[in-house]
Amino acid sequence: MQTILKSEDLYLFNEGSHHRSYMQMGAHPSAKEGVWFSVWAPSAQKVAVAGDFNGWSHSQHPLHVLDNSGVWSGFVRDAKIGQQYKFIVTTAQGQTLEKADPYAFYTEEPPRTASRICSLQYDWQDGEWMKNRGRVQKADQAMSIYEIHLGSWKRNLEAGGRSLTYRELAAELPKYMQEMQFTHVEMMPVMEHPFYGSWGYQTTGYFAPTSRYGTPQDFMFLVDELHRHRIGVILDWVPSHFPSDLFSLSNFDGTALFEHEDPKLGYHPDWNSLIFNYGRHEVRSFLISSALFWLDKYHIDGLRVDAVASMLYLDYSRKSGEWIPNRYGGRENLEAIEFLKDLNRAVYEHFPDVHTIAEESTAWPRVSAPTYIGGLGFGMKWDMGWMHDTLEYFSKDPIHRGYHQNQLSFRMMYAFQENFVMSISHDEVVYGKGSVYNKMSGDEWQKLANLRTLYAYMYAMPGKKLLFMGCEFAQKSEWNHESSLDWHLLQNPGHKQIQDLVRDLNHIYKTESALHVMDFEPAGFEWLDASDSHNSVYSFFRYDKDGNIILCAFNMTPIPRHCYRLGVPQKGKWREILNTDSSSYGGSGVQNSPDLSSEDISGHGRPQSLCVTLPPLGAVYLKWEKSDGH
Repeated sequence: MQTILKSEDLYLFNEGSHHRSYMQMGAHPSAKEGVWFSVWAPSAQKVAVAGDFNGWSHSQHPLHVLDNSGVWSGFVRDAKIGQQYKFIVTTAQGQTLEKADPYAFYTEEPPRTASRICSLQYDWQDGEWMKNRGRVQKADQAMSIYEIHLGSWKRNLEAGGRSLTYRELAAELPKYMQEMQFTHVEMMPVMEHPFYGSWGYQTTGYFAPTSRYGTPQDFMFLVDELHRHRIGVILDWVPSHFPSDLFSLSNFDGTALFEHEDPKLGYHPDWNSLIFNYGRHEVRSFLISSALFWLDKYHIDGLRVDAVASMLYLDYSRKSGEWIPNRYGGRENLEAIEFLKDLNRAVYEHFPDVHTIAEESTAWPRVSAPTYIGGLGFGMKWDMGWMHDTLEYFSKDPIHRGYHQNQLSFRMMYAFQENFVMSISHDEVVYGKGSVYNKMSGDEWQKLANLRTLYAYMYAMPGKKLLFMGCEFAQKSEWNHESSLDWHLLQNPGHKQIQDLVRDLNHIYKTESALHVMDFEPAGFEWLDASDSHNSVYSFFRYDKDGNIILCAFNMTPIPRHCYRLGVPQKGKWREILNTDSSSYGGSGVQNSPDLSSEDISGHGRPQSLCVTLPPLGAVYLKWEKSDGH
């Protein structure tokens, strides 16, 4: 029979290597009147499509199976863009299932579950961004990411406090990102999800932006506007598990099609969800196609892959006897490992100027190393260890910090084993963990001072940066997805000054090459002193490849350190380019003179040194001023 699918498409799909299967699968309007429908359901007895075009008849428009591919396809002449539909699957046992299209580009707004026929036509205006993206996103460029949940960043108070639409976000978010000097926004999953409270991590629509905030074209407009403001867009993407809702992927053709039949392999105890069968070729085609779809059709600049650790280990969050070892008797999920390598190879082959970023919480080796040297192939990995150690350190009373000096210095033992993103994400401000502001020790002044020092320390350390929305102005309460951030706090000078500091840190990080060019290279970092536990002081240098040097020093106690001697590698003037204790940031105003000159006094094994004032609970960045002779 005639079909939109060619024999080579079916072959590649069944082989697991059809990485753009969204071009044929699902619902595709034809140049003639009508729509092609195609769906994978190899164990079905029969499949039909029902929708607005046939009064939701279960029998009027049967599909036909194509060879031995398990793919059913057919053309419906009366179907039109905008109409709703579902696949009617009759199982081998005769049971009738009404299923949403796994490849749907658009859906009804939850809690309704039908798929919608749609076109992805859009007149993009981001040509300049796309042309320059490869340069902007190189590893030696600054990358400062603002993580956002679209439904709760801001709310429309004039419309009953509802979430902003994609178009409303496009009017505000790009300008805010530009004003705050962030380079990228990372959106928690926009893929369609039936339960709003899952924040998108219980995905059912792997090819559809949620209709809660508008149409696919509305979401394209938001991405377009961000690009026109020179802001990169990263999407959270969840190939680790999916919900068991009956209308969606689970038990799709009456069998465990996308998942495993055995719950020891196919059920995720942490999230009460199902685990993809990565060993099934067609599942790999489906998932890799989903990843490439967002990069292709929505011009997305990177994918942050959720819960990678849960994919790598068969015994993840399971007790003895609750999991099945691999064929060698080990705990590694061999099929998931190969899937992740295939995914990253496909992404970087087709889109070499984007990023894949792993949220991986264990010590799995070479997560961000290329597959040809045995790595998983990701571009970067979240540094979860740094985040836990750092937040715990800053929660301690300064009087005790001297006993925990290595809690911050330990990171540099492993900092260059991966290409790390230093992340303070949404996971740290929910489920009773408190806000980042409330994790800081001390009274209100000390909390804000600690927070200023934490952010300055984060931006000085090697690695790309990520901050969750609200952290940039010291949100006091935990994040609540049902309401807006507490923007009214910006009427308080202390919170506005934290926002000012984050903006300035973003600017310094972007404009000072020593702070970003060698984020992933050991030569870009050198400890000056990591062992002054008596004073709870840390100091180190950051370098670029052109001889620029920035000295970063941190006083983790409320006691000012006057004439604290810091050895320096170069004679000359050192200019203070940041002081978190500046009165403009709400500090006490303990600062150094604009230009410090080195002295012929040895310090830290160096012939020259500086006499520096370290402010209370504060950080300073000092930049070496090259003379004409250097």
